[in-house]
Amino acid sequence: MDQDLKATLSRIVEALDRLAPPAPATADIATAEAYVWHAAGHRLEAVPKVNRVDLDLLMGVDRQKETLLENTRRFAKGLPANNALLWGSRGAGKSSIVKAVHAHVNREMGGPPGPLALVEIHREDIPSLPALLSMIRTSPRHFVVFCDDLSFDGQDAAYKSLKAVLEGGIEGRPDNVVFYATSNRRHLMPRDMIENERSTAINPSEAVEEKVSLSDRFGLWLGFHNADQDTFFAMIEGYANHYKLDVPIEDLRKQAIEWSVTRGSRSGRVAWQFIQEVAGQLGKKLE
Repeated sequence: MDQDLKATLSRIVEALDRLAPPAPATADIATAEAYVWHAAGHRLEAVPKVNRVDLDLLMGVDRQKETLLENTRRFAKGLPANNALLWGSRGAGKSSIVKAVHAHVNREMGGPPGPLALVEIHREDIPSLPALLSMIRTSPRHFVVFCDDLSFDGQDAAYKSLKAVLEGGIEGRPDNVVFYATSNRRHLMPRDMIENERSTAINPSEAVEEKVSLSDRFGLWLGFHNADQDTFFAMIEGYANHYKLDVPIEDLRKQAIEWSVTRGSRSGRVAWQFIQEVAGQLGKKLE
């Protein structure tokens, strides 16, 4: 009986091992330019090729580019640098600037992979941020932890853990980590959420302070707004020249106006989508 039971249990264990293979190992944090953080399993996955455009192709946001570039340069050199919140209109180039600045600084300092790693963390994984920081805290590399489209709604309390990690915790932010986030909201929360706190709290001013104090953890606030027509044309023409799209300027502008009207806005994202359309019509790859 004992032998039969042991054999049966052994087969069950083998079957379970096949159904649930070991979790993949975390990537070597010294060899890649960029990583994605997976909260499930607390591991980093290397990104073979980062989806980004060259910094010089991002038009109409010169002040934002220079400010973030200088902050990132200082950080990569081991000098004091601030967390950065890039907020404003959708499609204005917020996440594109973060990725482009990261690549630009690494090239300046002898990359790839360079001394500066970009780590993307998804908004829903923010509660696992302390585990990520523990993993990279002792690394000789510097890390830009990047969260795209960061915002909080309703009873979401994840913003409290982010506040503690950024500045207020007992350990604080590691010296080799800076946090960059993009958001459509300046205070990372909708106005009605803040107003609701004001109307229901015993002390309205204290309730509002609690909600907006997260954005105060970011030393840099960089605002992004819709482009005017001249800036939109500059974006279009910059892309067209870079990718050698053989279209007369007047025709390109006429088509760009029609495209922006159908999309209801003028932004870097709309300009890039238009260029993809033009390149597709010409049968030309964007490389």
